[in-house]
This record gives sequence, structure tokens and C-alpha cells, in this order.
Amino acid sequence: MTPQAPHLIEDIRAASRKLVREFGFLEKTIAGTDLSGSGVHAIIEIGLTPGLTAKELGARLKLEKSTISRLLKSLETRGEIVQTQSKTDGRAFQLHLTPKGKDTWIAINRFGDNQARSALANITGVDTATIANALTSYAQALGSDASKAAPDGTQYPVVEGYQTGMIGDISALHARTHGPIVGMGPAFESVVSQAMAEFMPRVDRPMNNSWSVLENEAVIGSITIDGEDLGNNIAHLRWFILSERLRGKGLGKVLLNKALAHCDGLGFDEIHLWTLKGLDAARALYEKNGFDLAEEYLGDQWGHEVMEQKFIRKRPA
Repeated sequence: MTPQAPHLIEDIRAASRKLVREFGFLEKTIAGTDLSGSGVHAIIEIGLTPGLTAKELGARLKLEKSTISRLLKSLETRGEIVQTQSKTDGRAFQLHLTPKGKDTWIAINRFGDNQARSALANITGVDTATIANALTSYAQALGSDASKAAPDGTQYPVVEGYQTGMIGDISALHARTHGPIVGMGPAFESVVSQAMAEFMPRVDRPMNNSWSVLENEAVIGSITIDGEDLGNNIAHLRWFILSERLRGKGLGKVLLNKALAHCDGLGFDEIHLWTLKGLDAARALYEKNGFDLAEEYLGDQWGHEVMEQKFIRKRPA
């Protein structure tokens, strides 16, 4: 594409902001309903694709799993949708509109059709096909790159859930990063890989999740929340690691914020994590985000004694 004049870019951005306002996305409810924007979009997508899974809906709406979980629970409570267990995958639930939900879907579409027709009726000199094609092309271009820019401009996608090869990738990252502290033998890496092998088959459960930084499909940074193993409404933050060359780019903060949002969204009372003394950059990030050192003790499970630390973050009031 040829470079665009700055004033045209400003015009497009201004039009985009006006679209957001005119569609009502800054209001609490939109499309002539008492639903939020995410609720309206969820109803539309489920109506268009009956049997859509929660994971697929989250990908379409670009929402985190915990946000989708709360949204679907709200729509189910309202009687708009039902969730049925997939016959082919016992871990997945398919989404369908109820009769009430279908009425809502029809009303939303009627509202949107009327809104579009009314706006088009006020446009002269440009045919409808041209407008439709331009909007479609622009929307597709906006969504063409799922990567998020690090502060230095380098592009690294941050993805959710299990990634092929991540157990080996993350175990190796831990071994290389922490080896100088715990020892370079196989003990530490073996424990990490065994624990991850136990967890990953249940990563898709609502209380759990994982986020990874990818490069050429390899995991070069990751964080995980295990919402089940500690019990008592306590989340376990596990396997927070970044490749050394990624440090200082803000990606650690991005990963931690995703994990904290997941936990706060699900209402965990506390988040616990265990780490090693001497990882000062990680400790500073923890403490900046509300974690306090709760316990410190010598452990020898890695082959020789190292100082281990336990940090706890209580749910914000």
C-alpha cells in the first residue's frame, strides 16, 4: 500500500471514534437492549453460529477466558442462552440461543438494519457497495495481525491456553534461567516438566489458564494460573518465565496483568506463588503488583540448598 497523507489518517481515526460513539459503545447498553456491547456481540455470534464453543466465542470477540465465562454466566442467568456439553469433546460446551435469546437476536438485527438503512439514506454520491467494500476491507486489515507490539516495536504475539510444545519450551527456559541458582543437573527441569504435564490436560477448565509469548510457534515466555490445586479459593501463579532477550520490553508486565485480571475476574481471595531468592527483577514486579513476601526458607529439593520464597497477593478491596 502506498503511504497515506497524515490528514487522511487523522480523518479515518476521527471517523472510527465517531462510529464508536454513534453505535453507543460508550454507553452501558447498546442496540436498543439492556445488554452491554459484549453481551450484544455474544448474542449475535451465537445466533449466527449455533453450537459455537466458549473458546471460539472468546477468540471472535477477543475476550479473555475469565471475561467470557462471566459473560456467558450472565446470559444464561437471563435465560438468553443454554450451554450443552459437546458430544465430541467432553471438556467443551456448545452455546445455543433459547427462544428468548432468539427473540433478542431478531430485535438486535432489526435495530442494526434500521440504523444502517437510516444512515445510508443520508449519503449521496457514494454507492452502498463502495461503502460496504471499504468498511469490510478496513475491518479485515485491522484484524489481520494478532501480534501485540512490545515497547521497543518488536512484534510478539501473546496467546492464551495450551500451545504445542510448551511443556518442553517452558521447562527448558526454567532450567537455563534458574540453573545457576538451583544447579545445572536434570532435577529442576524434570520437576517442572512433570508438574506441567499434570496441569496442561486441565488448562481449559474455567478456573485455570495460561498465556504465552510466541516466536515462530515456540514459547519464549509464559505465565500460568492454576485455580484448582491449592483449594480454599486460592489461585496458584506458576511457571512465570521470559527468555532473557525479552526482558526489559514490558512483556513480563503484560503476562502478569493477564494472570491478575483472570484471578480478579473469578474472585479468588488470594494468589500464591513460590520463587527463588535472587530473582530481583521478578520480585520487584511482584511487589509492584500487590504481592508481599510471606515466607522464606531453605529447601534442598533441587539437589542442594537454595533459599525459596513464598509471595501472596490478597484480592483488592
